[in-house]
Amino acid sequence: MRQAKEPLSAGAVLGWLVLAALAPGAAHLRAGRRRTGLVLISLYAVLLLALLAFVLTNDLGDLAGSATRDSSLAAIVFGSIALGLAWFALIVHSFVVLQPGRLAQSGQILTGTVAGLLAVVVVIPFGYTAQFAQTSREAIDNIFNAPENEGESPAPEPKPEDPWAGRDRVNILLLGGDADDNRTGVRTDSMNLASIDVKTGNTVLFSLPRNLEDVRFRPGTPMARRFPNGFDLPKDANGGASDLLNSVWEYADAHPEIFGGKQHQGPKVLMDTIGYTLGLKVDWYALVNMWGFARIIDAIGGVTITVERDVVFGKYNEGLVKAGTRKLKGADAMWYARSRTYSDDYTRMSRQRCVLGAILDQADPATVLTRFNQIARATKELIRTDIPRTWLEHLVPLALKVKDAEVTSVQFVPPLINTGYPDWEKIRDIAAKAVRDSTRTKAAVAASASPSSSSPATATPSSPASSSPSPKKTKRPGKETGDDPTKGLTEGCGMASAKG
Repeated sequence: MRQAKEPLSAGAVLGWLVLAALAPGAAHLRAGRRRTGLVLISLYAVLLLALLAFVLTNDLGDLAGSATRDSSLAAIVFGSIALGLAWFALIVHSFVVLQPGRLAQSGQILTGTVAGLLAVVVVIPFGYTAQFAQTSREAIDNIFNAPENEGESPAPEPKPEDPWAGRDRVNILLLGGDADDNRTGVRTDSMNLASIDVKTGNTVLFSLPRNLEDVRFRPGTPMARRFPNGFDLPKDANGGASDLLNSVWEYADAHPEIFGGKQHQGPKVLMDTIGYTLGLKVDWYALVNMWGFARIIDAIGGVTITVERDVVFGKYNEGLVKAGTRKLKGADAMWYARSRTYSDDYTRMSRQRCVLGAILDQADPATVLTRFNQIARATKELIRTDIPRTWLEHLVPLALKVKDAEVTSVQFVPPLINTGYPDWEKIRDIAAKAVRDSTRTKAAVAASASPSSSSPATATPSSPASSSPSPKKTKRPGKETGDDPTKGLTEGCGMASAKG
C-alpha cells in the first residue's frame, strides 16, 4: 500500500470525506490504499446491485407484507444498527487515511469538527430505520395479540402458495365502539363490513345501522335458541331499547350461561350475526374505540372534509363543526361523524362513510411513513382485533390493492330498509348483488340490474368470481342505475376526499 504523494487541503479532505460517505472506499483510493479502497467500493456495489435486484424481482405489496414478520423486523433492527456502526467507522477511518494531521492547526480543527458531524449524520438514517422497525414490532405485538376464543380451535395458518385457499373474497368487520371508563361493556355504534376481492382489491363497504331491530341469529346457534323469533328484550326502565344490533356484543358478553359458561363470546356472536344478516361469512373483526379514532386522525395530520351544514354536538349543544370544506382535527372529525344532535342515525352513518372515504384517500403511503411514530402510538392502545399475526403479511398487500381499487358502499337505512321491520331477504339480495358487481368490469357494473330483480344471496368468501380482468377503479364513481343502492364511497361527500 502506498500513500498519497502530496498533502491535501482542508477543502479537499472534506470533499473526499463526503464522497467516501456516499461511495465507501473513495477516500482510501485517494490516499493510495488501493486494495482496501477497491474492496470497499466493490462490496458497496455488490450490496446496491443485490438490493436493486431484490426490489425489481419482488412485488412491492409482497415486500411490504413480508416486512411485517417479526423475524423480518428484527433483522431490519439489527441490520440497521450494524450498518450504522459500520458507516460510522468508515467515516472515521477515511478521515484518518486522508492524513488531516498534515494540515495547519486551523485546518485540523475544521476538518475534525466536520468529520465528527458527518460521522453522526450518516448514522441517523440507520438509527431512524431501526427505530421505525422496532416501533412497528411493538405496535403489531400490541394490536395482533387477541387470545383465542374459549373452546375454539386456533385459526388455520395461511399456506404460502395460496394463502386465501382458493377464496375470492375476504370479509372484515370494522367496528367503532363507545367503550369508556365511565361505561361498562361494549356498544358497537358503527358497524361496517368490508368485503374485499383478493385479486383486484375491489371493495364493498356494507353499513348496518345501530338501531336495527328484531335481529335474527343463525339457526342452531345458542342465541337463536334463546331468541327464536329475533332479538327481543323488555324495555329499559327509562323506556329505551337494549335489543338493537349494537347491543348484541354486549349482551353475549354479559350472558356466558347461554354459551355453556364460555366467556367473551361477544365478538364471535356479532360477527356471525352480521354475516348471517348479509349472507356472507365474516372472517375477522377490528374494533376501534371512537375516541381513539380521533387520535388516529390527528396522527395523520387531520382530514379534509366538506361539512354540508353546521353540525352541533356536546351535552349542552355547546360544540359546533361549521359548514364548509376544511381540514378537521381528530376531535372535530369524530364529532362530525358521531353527532346526532338535530339529526338522526342515518345521516350520521352517511357522515361516517364520508370520513372513512377521506381517510382512505388521504392516508397515502408518504403520509403514513412520515407520521409513522404518531400513528403507531395512536393505534397500538386503541385497536382490538382477532386477525392472527400470521395473516398480516397477506393482508398488507391486499390493503395496498384496495387503495387503488374501486370502493363502493351500501347503507341499509330507510327508505331502503325499514330498521324497525327489516326485510332480511332483501338485505341479502342487495348484498349478493353488490358483491357480484364488485367482481365485474366497470362496463358490466353499469349494465347491471336493480336489486329487486337479483337472485337470492349466495355470496360467500369462496363464491366464484368473474374471470374478466378488472381495470383500475376509483373510489368516487356514482352509479346511475335506477334504484341500485350501491354508491361510490365518497359519493355525495362533496370535496371530502380532496387532498388536504
